[in-house]
Amino acid sequence: MEVALGLLALVAVVCAVSALGHKINASVPLLLVLVGVVGSFLPFVPTIELNPEVVLVGLLPPLLYAAALQTSLFDFGSNRRAIGLLSVGYVIFGTVCIGFVVFWLFPEIPLPAAMALGAVVAPPDAVAATAIARKVGMPRRIVTILEGESLVNDATALVCLRAAIAAIAGTVSAAAIAGGFLLAAGGGLVVGIAAAFVLTALRKRIRNVAINTSTSLIAPLVAYLPAEAIHASGVLAVVVTGLIMGTKAPSMPNGAARLSQRSNWHTVQFLLENSVFLLIGLQVRTIIDGVQDDSLGPERIWLGCVVVLLAVLVLRPIWVVPATYLPRLIPAIQRKDPAPPWQYAAIVSWAGMRGVVTLAAALVLPADLEHRPVLILMALVVVGGTLTLQGLTLPALVRRLALRGPDPREDALNQASLMQMATAAGVARLQELRTDADPPEVVAMLKRRTQERGLAAWERLGRPTAEAATPSQRYAQLRLAMLDAERAKVLELRRGGQYAHEVLVEVLDRLDVEESMLDASLEEADAEGVGGGREGIARPGGVCPHLESAPDPAVPPDPSCLACEREGTTTVHLRMCLECGNVACCDSSPGTHAFRHFQASGHPVMRSVEPDEDWRWCYRDELLG
Repeated sequence: MEVALGLLALVAVVCAVSALGHKINASVPLLLVLVGVVGSFLPFVPTIELNPEVVLVGLLPPLLYAAALQTSLFDFGSNRRAIGLLSVGYVIFGTVCIGFVVFWLFPEIPLPAAMALGAVVAPPDAVAATAIARKVGMPRRIVTILEGESLVNDATALVCLRAAIAAIAGTVSAAAIAGGFLLAAGGGLVVGIAAAFVLTALRKRIRNVAINTSTSLIAPLVAYLPAEAIHASGVLAVVVTGLIMGTKAPSMPNGAARLSQRSNWHTVQFLLENSVFLLIGLQVRTIIDGVQDDSLGPERIWLGCVVVLLAVLVLRPIWVVPATYLPRLIPAIQRKDPAPPWQYAAIVSWAGMRGVVTLAAALVLPADLEHRPVLILMALVVVGGTLTLQGLTLPALVRRLALRGPDPREDALNQASLMQMATAAGVARLQELRTDADPPEVVAMLKRRTQERGLAAWERLGRPTAEAATPSQRYAQLRLAMLDAERAKVLELRRGGQYAHEVLVEVLDRLDVEESMLDASLEEADAEGVGGGREGIARPGGVCPHLESAPDPAVPPDPSCLACEREGTTTVHLRMCLECGNVACCDSSPGTHAFRHFQASGHPVMRSVEPDEDWRWCYRDELLG
């Protein structure tokens, strides 16, 4: 009964604090940590001891798998050098440096134990990085690098921790450490690929949605347990499986199973990633009480905790800045991947929040280790300090450095263009498959509905000043009202007992599926603001003399943004001025040179010069042509 009440209270607090955080626009992870800290000192809240086995086996694999499912394998691959330097190089660098700092502060603590603490506090947490980075609205490349780092660095840290614990027992050598790294990386990679292959083959053959979804839910353990059994990295195996499964999922059959997987993993991720922050706070009182009688003395212990926290904060930029720019001194790397602006390195340096994995790893330290409570307290201070200092100041730093996240207007335009190409492919396939025996009205209906879906994507680009809903929005509003009436009628008939329960459930399920699709389209339009500002938001079909009279110059064979090349900024998409032919970057690019060209020259119309895009945009009238 106590376990059930504890789980109920945990979920209730997580849901309530998350709802409050979204309502007041505050950081949910930080709120949950604060609530946990307060709860740890309340007399009626029982002491909750964080079992490291529960975290490292029960929480970490599903959390990493959920994050990997949503991570693009292609983006991960294109940033593999930066991710590798952070997830492997920085963790080893941090482990060694923090180890020597702790040994310098406390000579009473053996060097292997100090190195173990270094391995514990070295890796930034996957949950903290993802939760805060997405809320802040960083550029996509920074988010990709931080997510990729946090997915892989736990594997490196746990291998370092195992080596340090073995050194404490006096049973390790340099060759053993190197062999452990090779086994962890190679074995984790092989097991992860094998698990993804087996799971993909199974799910392709399972048509039952419940069984298919259940297979997805056990995927983290299917990858983790065999890897750990052969002393490889179970964490790395889980990440590899998640990356592959996430990439293959859209091409797998059974759309209902894909929707079920996304919905269920979204719920699992929400509960687990928020619960871990609450658990961090609930450990505070227990850990503080554990060092009261330590022979090192309270003043010395707390001073050492502050020094270790400062070292963690300082060591990250010491590694990140050279790791960002030194490889680009090689001409081949510089040509393929030009150096990012210094603001990118600054943000990556400061986005190093630690989380529950750090605490769980600290609790793995041998129970008979001298001054073990002090090492655990240091880990707690690093977790709390980084979450507070970096988590609270990161949004302000992003704003101060004028870094922009993904532009919803640019995304809306790209979505409409992509939907248009998909619609064209669908209509072309329809023309291939149709036969003379097909009823003309069926073919016409299929074509009309497919084209209407594509047009709806363009309609969502309507002007912010437009008071009337677009046709697709009005359709959704009216259809939702009709569905309410249809559901009310079915429920009325259910009370009469005239129809079997199974029949009623089937009809209600069909209505729910259609309503969920309509709700999603309306929520997307509301979230994007349906307009707002400069490039990418327009109402197609508007009257604009600038669009009608604009010339049509030829697109250069190899276009590029010269301003980005001069300033060393990154180009996302290219646009060309139709008045003078100037090619510049879009509003999602850091430089926003196309818009700046319009401000400087007054030339109103530009066009996209991306492959398969020929739309035009009038800055002056905010219309798409």
